[in-house]
Amino acid sequence: MALLLIRNDKNYEPWIEALKKADSSITVVTPETVENPDEVTMAVTWKAPQGSFADYPNLKAIGSMGAGVDHLFEDKSLPGDVTLTRVVDEKLASDMQEFVSALCLNHIRNLKVYSALQDHSNWKPTPYRRAKEVCVGILGLGTLGQAVGTMLTNVGFKVTGWSHSKKEIENITSYSQNELDAFLSEAEILVCLLPLTEKTQGILNTELFSKLPKGAYLINVARGGHLVENDLTEALKTGQLSGAALDVFNTEPLPEDHPFWNNKDIIITPHIASMSNAASVSSQIAKNYKRLQKGEELMNTVSHDRGY
Repeated sequence: MALLLIRNDKNYEPWIEALKKADSSITVVTPETVENPDEVTMAVTWKAPQGSFADYPNLKAIGSMGAGVDHLFEDKSLPGDVTLTRVVDEKLASDMQEFVSALCLNHIRNLKVYSALQDHSNWKPTPYRRAKEVCVGILGLGTLGQAVGTMLTNVGFKVTGWSHSKKEIENITSYSQNELDAFLSEAEILVCLLPLTEKTQGILNTELFSKLPKGAYLINVARGGHLVENDLTEALKTGQLSGAALDVFNTEPLPEDHPFWNNKDIIITPHIASMSNAASVSSQIAKNYKRLQKGEELMNTVSHDRGY
């Protein structure tokens, strides 16, 4: 039996080394080194090219190397009878907590404004808001959303969240499906941490922006597919949104001629809010592989129907 690694960047060595360290008995192969495709029972991937799984007839499970799984569903040839999994990593959660908190504080304390003023040697104190005066709304209260919300409450922000089902989280007001408008009406800073599915594709659009408080601030650390880019540009022009911080984009890397680069109201980061580390997640991948061999239920499974 063998565990197959497939990555779009073919950066396999850190993963092979980490998996061998986690469990030296596992045979780890890549599309370039596999000798007998029939022996592959599990694949772990990040943005595998379309049709990558077609040559492995005994594949029983496919795992994402990260928390996101939308890239799995982009492959229309994905076998419908395999078990899908993702990784749940405390380091991913803490990285996201720190990143989103930094962006929220950067916004309310006007640090981007001062950076622009510095370019012109302009000493201009600007009024600011305190965390306890600001409501942060989190679209998506999954593992990462709950972690981010908890840290933001510790910083002092009022925090609300919206998700498929209502959650019980200390100091966070939870809204569910039919309460989206009520949730949006309070969110002075909106953080998108939704999974990307057919239902959430393009959810960050003009209609949604219009339901936010005038001058709300957008942070998207989920997927580029959530955002209708032209709608964001227009919302910034009209002042419906005061600014945005984007870590994810429809096309990555963001093309050099993309208009976002020259928009002073947008902070751009290159998809670095939280990044999967082979060393920190290899042990759970190895455990899932052993569970598969024993016929046991796998950890952190993903629903084919829901897409997350």
